[in-house]
Amino acid sequence: MLREAMSAAPGRPRIHPELSLGRGGQSQWLGLLLLLLSLLGITCTEVPAPQMPEPVPALQALSRKESFLILSLHNRLRSQVQPPAANMQRMDWSESLAQAAQARAALCGTSVTPDLVSAPQHIPQVGWNVQLLPVGSASFVEVVNLWFAEGLQYRHGDAECAHNATCTHYTQLVWATSSQLGCGRHLCSVDQAAMEAFVCVYSPGGNWDVNGKTIAPYKKGPWCSLCTASVSGCFKAWDHAGGLCEVPRNPCRVSCRNHGHLNISTCHCHCPPGYTGRYCQVRCSVQCVHGRFREEECSCICDVGYGGAQCATKVHFPFHTCDLRIDGDCFMVSSEADTYYGAKMKCQGKGGVLAQIESQKVQDILAFYLGRLETTNEVTDSDFETRNFWIGLTYKAAKDSFRWTTGEHRSFTSFAFGQPDNQGFGNCVEMQASAAFNWNDQRCKTRNRYICQFAKKHISLWEPGP
Repeated sequence: MLREAMSAAPGRPRIHPELSLGRGGQSQWLGLLLLLLSLLGITCTEVPAPQMPEPVPALQALSRKESFLILSLHNRLRSQVQPPAANMQRMDWSESLAQAAQARAALCGTSVTPDLVSAPQHIPQVGWNVQLLPVGSASFVEVVNLWFAEGLQYRHGDAECAHNATCTHYTQLVWATSSQLGCGRHLCSVDQAAMEAFVCVYSPGGNWDVNGKTIAPYKKGPWCSLCTASVSGCFKAWDHAGGLCEVPRNPCRVSCRNHGHLNISTCHCHCPPGYTGRYCQVRCSVQCVHGRFREEECSCICDVGYGGAQCATKVHFPFHTCDLRIDGDCFMVSSEADTYYGAKMKCQGKGGVLAQIESQKVQDILAFYLGRLETTNEVTDSDFETRNFWIGLTYKAAKDSFRWTTGEHRSFTSFAFGQPDNQGFGNCVEMQASAAFNWNDQRCKTRNRYICQFAKKHISLWEPGP
């Protein structure tokens, strides 16, 4: 051993001595070993063999092929929803979400949610689909199809599931703004029965509710007609019935609807007869019953108290104090119109601020609620000019960025396609009805309705006590 250690010194060829199996050779090697041990101060004692821990069952992670099949199936099903979805996003696979799904599957159906990451801001709010079935009773593809089949019990117009039925797997699977997916599975033993846990994680999550009722998972309309600025392309595959909003694949970031032709040099859509709008998305055959026609947009501007595409619907607006509660905060939607700064002062006078939307959850709920107001609420104020709503976001030229009225930098955005486009002129931000209440920068002197937000600590100042 000493000779071998010496032979390994730098610059010297390594020599491999042969171990002699004779009695003399054994005595020689044993003597050298005892000499080394004595030099190192080590005594020869009898050490029991270490106890090896029991092996932990390995997680049955999905293969790359299985992940691709599950992702493709999700996108195919999302493009087949009925009624058609105007804002359904194409999903991409996320390895971090897949790891979270694998960890949740290993819990074998318990209600505990694994800690995704140490930094909560790294992964936004997520949604879960979990299924526990006997081993061999269904593949992962069949499980996803079972989730989608729940849609047969779902009424999109009412945003409700049939009585005594479950639709939450379906609504999460087809939640329009969920764009990241990760799935995992695990073999389990539950009450001595062999089971298999199937889990998918969706980000951003869905199944948000308003006053105890889950909102609709997507906006009804022609495929890709309400994509946001960040996903303004339209993904259409040979096996997809509809279209999914995605990061655009053409330099113009424009997708023309209704067989319109895109001029790449000008980035304008040339529309067929009977259609107009930037994307040929508007059928130009409108008769305004209670309003005036805007030829440049082929749309109606309704008289006060009327709504709908043809201004034929009498609307009613609520006058109670708190219209929505989201995560403990109260949101109040005004019935009158005002300039941005007038709206800001009125919210402050009530002890609140103009709404500060900092997550997809809040955006989804407010957009759903405002969409319902278009056909169910009455505006009685004579100053009413638009169907849009001020929120507390303005462009600060000195800082070259949009900031909330509280001074915070925006970390979440939901600008409509092509927006913001008037920085320096349209310094204030509105939720725009014609873009499914995604955001648009507008001149601050425009008279809009507005949304006030009251934090938990503010509500006690104006809400009546018990």
